Amino acid sequence: MAIWKRGCLAATVALVLVALGLWVVLGGGRLQTDGEITSTPLGPEMVAARDTGQRSVSSESDTRILFGDLHVHSTLSVDAYQWSLPLMGGEGVHPPADACDFARFCSQLDFYSLTDHAEALTARTWEMVRESVRQCNAVDAESEQPDLVAFSGFEWTQIGTTPETHYGHRNVIFKDTADENLPARPIAAPGLASQAFRDTKTIRRNLGIPFRAFPEQQPYVDVGAHVREIARLSLCPEGTVAPDLPANCREFADTPETLFRKLGEWGFDAMVIPHGTTWGFYTPEGYVYDKQLAAKHDDPQWQQLVEVFSGHGNSEEYRDFRAVERTPEGPACPGPTDTYEPCCWRAGEIVRSRCENPLSEECDQRVEQARRNYSRLGVSGHLTLPGTDIAEWGNCGQCTDCFQPSYGYRPGGSVQYILSRGSFESGETPRHTTLGFIASSDNHSARPGTGYKEYERRKMTEARGAIDERWREIIFGMPDETEESVPLTPEEVLSMRPFQRVWLERQASFFLTGGLVAVHAEERTRDAIWQALYDREVYGTSGDRILLWFDLINAGEERVPMGSQLDFEGTPKFRVRAAGAFEQLPGCPDGVTQTLGADRIERVCAGECYHPSDRRRRMTRIEVVRIRRQMKENEPVGELIEDPWLTIPCPSDAEVCEVEFDDPWFASADREVVYYVRAIQEPSPAVNADALRCEQGKCEPCYGDYRVPFDDDCLSMTEERAWSSPIYLD
Repeated sequence: MAIWKRGCLAATVALVLVALGLWVVLGGGRLQTDGEITSTPLGPEMVAARDTGQRSVSSESDTRILFGDLHVHSTLSVDAYQWSLPLMGGEGVHPPADACDFARFCSQLDFYSLTDHAEALTARTWEMVRESVRQCNAVDAESEQPDLVAFSGFEWTQIGTTPETHYGHRNVIFKDTADENLPARPIAAPGLASQAFRDTKTIRRNLGIPFRAFPEQQPYVDVGAHVREIARLSLCPEGTVAPDLPANCREFADTPETLFRKLGEWGFDAMVIPHGTTWGFYTPEGYVYDKQLAAKHDDPQWQQLVEVFSGHGNSEEYRDFRAVERTPEGPACPGPTDTYEPCCWRAGEIVRSRCENPLSEECDQRVEQARRNYSRLGVSGHLTLPGTDIAEWGNCGQCTDCFQPSYGYRPGGSVQYILSRGSFESGETPRHTTLGFIASSDNHSARPGTGYKEYERRKMTEARGAIDERWREIIFGMPDETEESVPLTPEEVLSMRPFQRVWLERQASFFLTGGLVAVHAEERTRDAIWQALYDREVYGTSGDRILLWFDLINAGEERVPMGSQLDFEGTPKFRVRAAGAFEQLPGCPDGVTQTLGADRIERVCAGECYHPSDRRRRMTRIEVVRIRRQMKENEPVGELIEDPWLTIPCPSDAEVCEVEFDDPWFASADREVVYYVRAIQEPSPAVNADALRCEQGKCEPCYGDYRVPFDDDCLSMTEERAWSSPIYLD
């Protein structure tokens, strides 16, 4: 009996010690809270300098151009939180307060919006976002022309597994900031993103990570607490209008139509902005935007704008290629062209390179099987060839002749395709969408407007990766290379970790510092900014603060600015004026350094600020794009897009590039025609501008992990640019 008692005591002590050890390593997860916003506004002389810089190149009749970023995540977004972890080379959490300080002092924007993923926000964190925005605005609330205007918003993150069920991502921005003018909860999208952001299976699967990181385990335990908080949120009951639902529940909208309806139930001023329409990172192969051109998914009351460029790349240009061919038997692999190689085709070529006799019938069969396996799996097709080095895939899946294209380009979602294609649901007369162009950053470390300087690739973009080979194996797995393609089912892929399902390591080569939205506003106020956005008198830039005016000048006494839609007869005549961005000085202005202090500048600004010199970069040319809107459903879209329709060089010795052009053909067009311009700036270096860095069939990807030195910003020369909103003539 004594032996038995001693055994029980020893077992009890052992269990207590094990429990204590588990608590020490896995317990005490902390929920994210907001930081503290600096209570001093930007110096008025610095705000005034923005206007002074514009007056030197603008006319008295010009509206004021204000720059902003309407696509910004804090680490309340789960993907942002994961990228902030030490094993990914992250800096730790960046709460909403950091976005305010960054926009005000680091990038010195005129406005910004927080757009954390709705699928990751709870009642507590949604309140944190709203209150942080209010505090940011309160810093300069006494001014009639505040130094910074902050908006509340969220991202509706919809991902379908097939082209038919995929609608993509949209940012929802609200005009006002008081609680009585904002919904009680964000509106999420069901599907893969929502499942991933609430995936407690991944947390259980990764329980070993804190032990491997001990005694530096706290960030990983905190992420677990964050995901559990999200997963505990109950689903809202169905069949109840949004304002009558409990505040603390998860509300879903499965389509844009449902999202618009729910926003209408609240009745607040809001905008819905599609983005990432060509991103192949998550968009199913074979996807086209067609179904979203129907009136129910394209309500102009809510949807006035589209994001043409971001830190995830360019979504402007249309091409005729497709990643797969849709057949009655299922997806098939198309052959390559001179400028595009489908990744399913490349999978076959990789297998061929491993055949003992590459020209044999047996090898041909293995190659065809590899292409079928890849095509069936879509965005996760790389998993069918485990252990393959990224460089072996070359430039497959990419738009090799596009400007800084998004990864795995889906041209059927490009902005040019969206504007040219018609919806024929209501009969023979097509319906077309009318959208203004913006750009933003899609930054995931609470840094609005990161493109002012090209530096710190791993902080100013989303390029992340394991800090060493040990952590890379833990995160992604390191399977041995196989000579044969491995057939996988979608169900098998869904059982894998989220970072394994998507090709995050290859995507790192395509992350950019991001773009800006510019508005032509009457004054620096919330109302004026909102009105300019709603009127589509906006444009986007690839990050530099290029000044751009684009007007129709022969439609009456008043100018007709970019974003306008009107009936017109005769020969339209247009005027374009553009001025390059100011070259940057190193460091930060003295006023910013004195206000923020060296530690906060290093932590939030990554050591550098917007610091303009008095020299502007030179504009080299204006490119005019003309799009004839589709009138018959069988008209090939590619033949309707003329890009460029006209190229006009800029004077080499002028500070402002001013050109005029007309189009006599329009008088006989007998259809709606769309005109927009690109203002191109002289070449300058930019982060990841050359993406996979391919030459003569060999590529050197710019990894986000230890395989590229952490001080290598992967700079290449590029031509920064601005995209005007179109002018729509009928």
